[in-house]
Amino acid sequence: MASVAAALARRKAHEDDGAGSRSNAVPFNQQDFESLRRECLQNGSMFCDPTFPPTWDSLGYNQLGRYSSKTIGVEWKRPGELCYDPQFIVDGANRTDICQGVLGDCWLLAAISSLTLDPQILSRVVPSGQSFTSQYAGIFHFQLWQYGEWVDVVVDDRLPTRDGKLLFVHSEEGREFWSALLEKAYAKVNSSYEALTGGSSIEGFEDFTGGISESYELRAAPPFLFHIMRKALKLGSLLGCSIDISSSRETENITSQKLVKGHAYSITAARQVQHFGSPVELLRIRNPWGQVEWTGAWSDGSREWDGVDPEEKQQLDHRAEDGEFWMSYSDFLRQFSRLDICNLTPDKLSSDEVGRWSCSEFEGLWRVGATAGGCRNYAATFCSNPQFFIRLDDVDDDPHDGEDGCTVLIGLMQKDARRERRFGRDLNTIGFAIYEVPDEYKGRSNVHLGPDVLLRSNAVARSQSFINLREVCQRFKLPAGEFVIVPSTFEPHRKGSFILRVFTEKEATASPMEEDVNADIHEPEVGHNDVDPHFKRLFVHIAGNDSEISAPELQQILDRVISQRSDVKTEGFSLQTCRNIISLMDMDSSSKLGLVEFHAVWTKIQRYLEIFKSHDSDGSGTMSSHEMRAALSEAGFQVNSVVLQEIVGRYADDSYAIDFDCFIGCLIRLEMLFRMFHTLDPKQRGTIQLDLQQWLCLAIN
Repeated sequence: MASVAAALARRKAHEDDGAGSRSNAVPFNQQDFESLRRECLQNGSMFCDPTFPPTWDSLGYNQLGRYSSKTIGVEWKRPGELCYDPQFIVDGANRTDICQGVLGDCWLLAAISSLTLDPQILSRVVPSGQSFTSQYAGIFHFQLWQYGEWVDVVVDDRLPTRDGKLLFVHSEEGREFWSALLEKAYAKVNSSYEALTGGSSIEGFEDFTGGISESYELRAAPPFLFHIMRKALKLGSLLGCSIDISSSRETENITSQKLVKGHAYSITAARQVQHFGSPVELLRIRNPWGQVEWTGAWSDGSREWDGVDPEEKQQLDHRAEDGEFWMSYSDFLRQFSRLDICNLTPDKLSSDEVGRWSCSEFEGLWRVGATAGGCRNYAATFCSNPQFFIRLDDVDDDPHDGEDGCTVLIGLMQKDARRERRFGRDLNTIGFAIYEVPDEYKGRSNVHLGPDVLLRSNAVARSQSFINLREVCQRFKLPAGEFVIVPSTFEPHRKGSFILRVFTEKEATASPMEEDVNADIHEPEVGHNDVDPHFKRLFVHIAGNDSEISAPELQQILDRVISQRSDVKTEGFSLQTCRNIISLMDMDSSSKLGLVEFHAVWTKIQRYLEIFKSHDSDGSGTMSSHEMRAALSEAGFQVNSVVLQEIVGRYADDSYAIDFDCFIGCLIRLEMLFRMFHTLDPKQRGTIQLDLQQWLCLAIN
């Protein structure tokens, strides 16, 4: 309950003051850079970060763990202990500031390398005004995009070293430390340096920009890909490429032409040059190692350069043995396997007109038993997944392919994957499907589409595959209309949290597709004369001399009746449930049930029993928690996914089944809560205000 309250409070804060936006980054671990630095300067001390200390745990958990040979002799030292006159940045940040150490995070370094090409983006990630002289207190900070929000990450400047040299990323210049400190900040948000091992440049691109990325398999490259790459670089987008490996043994193997397999490269330029009067498309590619360069056509010193005008050759920044090299686009398609593009604003890459996308972003949860429904292969649970509504009103202007439609870029990202590695948790296999909203539901986002809709129609589009990556992202062209996006794991019952991002060329309406929380409960008017004589005699026999039924008596009655039914499983009604029933139905505040009140209870339980049986699809005597939404709706309660998740957590068992007494307990509790709220909200404003005493009395009830 406390965690739910905290999540709601955090969400409200984000809505109220824009916390987590580009202009209002959230302090990571609640550490404020300015106040921490001021405190150190006042005390004359150097900052020591208690949340990421210089210990084995910060290095790693396996290959870089306490007993690993790779960490023998590691010492954490400040830059002033490593060189004379350390500098944060020397003559501006550039690509030679990023040389890989012993950590397998070339994917990250490729992203950092591309970052240096755009000073505006770089200054966002690496805030200005930091140095080892002015107001130096051993503390630095960086800003990263993390799953829908910008965070400001502080680090101390104690860095892992061995034999007096930086163990991980370092600058070619030797006394420049911004890149090493940025790597440390990135390791901190992901729990350790080892968590950075292996990955795709896309991940780094997005975490430095908040942009959204696309991937291309180069063996099936579209005919206009070079044009897209060239425009992307012109717009400041970040590009990375790599060569696939067939086994782990090939990782970082070097080919005969000096390309490294399984290694992340960054693409830093795309140009068309005249070679003896004929146009040739060239790409400039950087190896984060700072060495090991392509030796084929257009490599440093190759004879192809003899056919290029010297002035044009000089403009191409043609140098030798710096880790950066040129390659023809045709060779690029043959030699590399994959291209990643991170669209920054994002900009329209498939149109000659530069513009911004319309963007929507949503957080979601796959919660086992409630919203973790798996893909459509699992018909019994698929419709439990979160759903998101999108309305496309206008088709694209001047479509590049000549076909009318609405361009949509959808990215589904699962959260905290690297932080979970140390616990042995793997990425979920994720994907999404897109369905057209049927006519009867158009114009509404306050519904949750069920099997009668989703299982009786085909998806109009879907992610290319379900895959265990941090993000699945794909571009679509859809007709104008209304659609629902259903993100899911491949198999049901896989927990996780995710971010869904939807980008469209034209303005679009997007929102979670959720029911309004409401209740429609009708209680028939019943008096003494309406009660059947046989029921009256039964009541007198049960109630005894005081003609009223207490909570313990009600518990005995319900347990006795329900134990005689073979079609319903139960462990017996709890005394608390019986107290809730009496509290709900007790009209004279006697804390007991009279004849009419007991008759109303009996009628209600009979109705709920029929609902329960109708949703016990397999005849097991229990109901799957995935049926709870529909069962609640039939009983008159409309809840959204957030409320449903709490209900399942409270009333389902370890196998996510709900027995009859828990079902009754849930419905009675819901009815009580709705009635309390409506009593305290007589003007039906949808909000109530309570003092502490009122809140405690209601919560205890």
